[in-house]
Formats: sequence, structure tokens, C-alpha cells
Amino acid sequence: MQRIIDFFKDEEKRTLLFLILSAIALLISFFDIGHFKIDAAWIAIIFCGLPIVKGALEGLIREFDIKADVLVSLALIAAVLIGENFAAGEVAFIMALGALLEDRTVAKARAGIEKLIQLTPPTARILRNGEESIIPAEKVQVADILRVLPGETIAADGVIISGRTSINQSVMTGESLPVDKGMGDEVSSGTVNQFGTFDMKATKVGENSSLQRMIRLVESADASKAKIVGMADRWATWIVVIALLSAVGTWIATGEVIRAVTILVVFCPCALVLATPTAIMAGIGNATKFGILVREGDALERLSKITRIAFDKTGTLTHGKPAVVGVESFHSDISPERLLALTASAELRSEHPLGKAVISHFRNKSNISLAEPQKFTMLAGRGVKAAVADEIILAGNAELLIENAVAIPDDMLGKASTYRNEGCTIIYVAVNDAGVGFIALSDTLRGDSAEMVQNLHDLNIESILLTGDNPQAASHIAKHVGIGKVHPECLPEDKMSIIEQYQNKNEMVCMVGDGINDAPALKKAYVGLAMGGIGSDIAVDAADITLVSDDIKSIPHLLRLSQKTMATIKLNIVLSLLLNFAAILFAMTGTLGPVLGALVHNVGSVAVIINSAFLLNFKSDTKYSRLNTHKPICSNLDLS
Repeated sequence: MQRIIDFFKDEEKRTLLFLILSAIALLISFFDIGHFKIDAAWIAIIFCGLPIVKGALEGLIREFDIKADVLVSLALIAAVLIGENFAAGEVAFIMALGALLEDRTVAKARAGIEKLIQLTPPTARILRNGEESIIPAEKVQVADILRVLPGETIAADGVIISGRTSINQSVMTGESLPVDKGMGDEVSSGTVNQFGTFDMKATKVGENSSLQRMIRLVESADASKAKIVGMADRWATWIVVIALLSAVGTWIATGEVIRAVTILVVFCPCALVLATPTAIMAGIGNATKFGILVREGDALERLSKITRIAFDKTGTLTHGKPAVVGVESFHSDISPERLLALTASAELRSEHPLGKAVISHFRNKSNISLAEPQKFTMLAGRGVKAAVADEIILAGNAELLIENAVAIPDDMLGKASTYRNEGCTIIYVAVNDAGVGFIALSDTLRGDSAEMVQNLHDLNIESILLTGDNPQAASHIAKHVGIGKVHPECLPEDKMSIIEQYQNKNEMVCMVGDGINDAPALKKAYVGLAMGGIGSDIAVDAADITLVSDDIKSIPHLLRLSQKTMATIKLNIVLSLLLNFAAILFAMTGTLGPVLGALVHNVGSVAVIINSAFLLNFKSDTKYSRLNTHKPICSNLDLS
């Protein structure tokens, strides 16, 4: 019994059941199956027609809002009054079917904001009077001293007062690599402590924290994105006025109420109501074939109007994972191959993404087994120290070597600076207290990024880069992919603000991103497009469209598809209106009765559905060459 109650509480399931029963009832009525005393078409009138009449009355009484359902209601009531039950049931069924298709193209309420809220840790580890205790995170006060252990999420914004660590800041900056932090450095709520234990003083708590501020940005951006009104409702007032004038005029001129009712029936905007949702659903089906999930029903309509497309960098134009792009040795007795092997052995027990990237690169380059480190120490915020084959290896940042009294040759620093200017991260390596070289790592550019951007430019879509990178690294990657406009060092609110500035100038923006930090921008943009394969769930929930397979080269096809979808919608509307007006002329002369008029009128609905179906097989003429999909960002690289 409870299952039945739950079933009828689900509006979509209930509507689908009513449509099935109504379709069966209309067949019984049309072919007079069973010879029932009561016309079976009443089932369609009750199940499909009454909700339409109810919605129309509520709109008129509460807001005097004239929509397409007003004309449909008039036609239903008029057909019933003259005994044309089948015509009334048929019109009600077609309109209910169109409404269901419309509902299926509109996104349901999503849990993106709830997922953001879940990033806030429920508790915090606080130090008071020399004692450590666990308290609810919402009770943390400004100036409280918090202790954060490896793996814990930071409960408030603050400043480190003791200890060193590496922080995963992807929630705020989108950058995949952890950032080394030490005394005096700022940390943000929602970010994750990866390696070292540290103490911090809280500076911003509760609603003032960085994470809570981003949650509010997502909420405000979502609320400001207005939904596009359907074509039928947009023109509903004029349709109702014309239909009523035509019907009343015909009744007065001929004295035949049947002709007036027929005009109302054939004027019902069934095909007009179906024009948009059928095309959008076909467009969505086409996009699915290319690994694209369209979450918002009107996203294709909005996408056809964009003039700019904004890209996040990490995980969008790049793969979002560090890779070795250069091995430089500055010691005559240590070859680059030997330097790589020693460093990989030293990093063998490291959990740091950079260390794992070094090990992966070595194993891809060589079949030689790595030597196990005899001793290993993870130095939070600095790097690693290990004994490998009777040699002491230091591998980490420059501070690690300086603190261990290891001199870094000037030529090594100069070469490393070149890599850093191109967005690379450097692991300096010392063997037995002598600086011998470094390994450069970088995120890897998607091989099809440059060609995809060029295809967008061919469509007259301008591209911009919004990234948390420094200006040099941001400009470097923009140059590689052909993006002319760059906005570096962007926080979540910066990305959102930049998009708002463009859109205030009537330049509609599509935002492409993958990280939690992109969620406010994805919401604020006219269209949000998320990377689904490596992107965060929160970014996917915030977006209107998701690239399930992270295949960015499909973006130009998606834009062409949106334009084709809008062209199909416009053609659908023209076809439906032409057929309607032709039917009205025949109805005025008495050639068409209500039942035949409804059938002829619904030919337009069938034509609309068939025309929309062609979108399923639409293919854009965008061409792509096969490129290396793991192109390093840095140039002048020695991949030894």
C-alpha cells in the first residue's frame, strides 16, 4: 500500500501513468471498442484536461497570467459543451504529452550547494590552556588556536603559527598540486592538510570563512540566472486574443457555434508547445552520442547565444596531473638518467603527487627496478630525505637544500628559473650534500586544446582564460592554445566577477571548468560546462552541461548543435502556425468539424516531432586531427 502511495506522490510517474491510460482510452473512444455507455475519452479529459484547466484558472486568478493553457482550456470546455468528447480528450492528451516533454528538459533540484556545505568539517581540534579538545566547528571563535592533523579539513580561515605542511587548495584555487605552507602563511577553510601537523590561529570563522563565502556565491549566482520562457507561453496572449476574435467573429457571421468551437480546437497550440521540447530533447540525444550530458533543458537555447567562452586551466585545458617534463643534471659524474633513478628511489615511499609523478615517469622510461631506500623521511613543506645505495638524497624545494647547508649552483638556479617562468614546478636534488640537478614537473596540456580553441574562433566565439596561476604561467599556456585574453591569479569570486562584467555588457559567456572553485563561475555564466571525468561532483552539479568523457574537442560540435537546435525550433514554429492558420480558414467555411479539425491540426504536431527527430543524426562539419593528448606545457624541455 505504501508503495502505491509513494508512486502517486511522484508527479512524473503519476503523469506518465495518466498519459498511458488516456492514450488507451482515446483508442477505445475512436474505434468505439466495447460500446461503453460513457465515452472512454472522458478518461483523457479528466486525467489530462483537468490539470490544464486548473493551471490556467490559477494563473488567471492569482496573477492574471495568460499562457497557452488558457486557449487549451477554452477549446476543451467548448468541445465538451457541444459533445465532441474525443476532440477534447485528444487535445488534452497532446498538451499533457507536450508538458511532460517540457518538464523532462528542465533540470530537477540538485544537491550542489549541499555538497559544498558538506566540505565544512563538523568538528575542530582546539588548544585551550595547553589542552587539546574536539569542539563543533561552528563554535570556533576568532583568535582560537586550532591544531590540524594530516588528512584533516581545515575548519576556519587562519594563519599558521607553528609547523610545516602541504595543503590541497583545489577547493579554492582549482590547482591540483598541494602548496607548501609554513609559519606565517594563510590557510583557508575547506582546504585539506596533507602531510604535516600544524597549529593555526583562526582569523575568519563561520559565515565569514572562505568556504562559506563561496557557498553564498553559488547560491546568489544560481538565483540570478533567469529561465527562458517557452515559445508558446511567450506568444500566448496574442494567440488567445486572435483565436477568440476569430471564433466569435465566425459565430456572429455564420450563426453556427460548431464552427466557432472548431476554430478554438484547431487554434490550440499543440504543435507550438511541442516545437521547443521535442527539438531540445532530440538535441540532448545527439549530444549524448558525443559524451555530453545536457542537464538544463534550456541550456542549448542559451548556448546558441553565447559570444565568449571562458576556460579554467587545470583539469580543463590540461589533464590536471603533474608530469615530468625535464631532467637537468649539473654534475659531470651523474647523468640525467642516473639523477632520475636516484630521485625516484628517494621518492618511493612518498605520498606527495610530485613524488608519485617522478616514480611513474621513471617506470615509463625504464624497465630497471628501483632501489629501495634504506632510510626515508618525509619533510612536510620541504620534500624528502632518503638513503639510496649508500648515498644520501635530498629531493624537494630550494628551502630544503638551503636548510641542509647545500649550495645551489648559479647555473642550476638560472636554468630552473626558465622552467618556472613557463609554469613548471621544480624538485631540486642533492646527493651527499652537493646540489647536482633538478627535475621539472608540469601539468600536461590536452593535445586537442589548441585546435579546439581555433575551431571556436572559426565560429566567431572569443575565448578567455580564467586561472589561479601567476601571470607568467597563465600567459604561457594561453599562448600555447591560442587564447588572447588572460585573467591570472583568480579566486572563485574573481572568476565570477569577471564573467559578470562581460555579461553586463551583453556578452553572454559560457564557462568551462572542473573544480569546486569553479562552481560560482559555472553558476554565474549564461551557460556552465563542467568536465565530468575528472571534475568534482560540485562543479558538475553547478553546470548546465557536462562533458562526461572530458573530451573538450566536442565543444565546437556542441555549439553548432545548439545553433542547429534553435533553427529547428524556429522551423517547427513556422510549420505549426502555417498549418493552424490553414485549418482555421477551412473551419470558418465549415469544411472542418471539431473531430476532423483536431486530427488535421495534430498533423502539425507529427510534423514537428519528425522535423525535430532529424537532430538526432546531426553532425557538425568540424574537423580534428589526431594529436598527442599529453603535450607538456613547458617548452625547451629535456625529457631525458
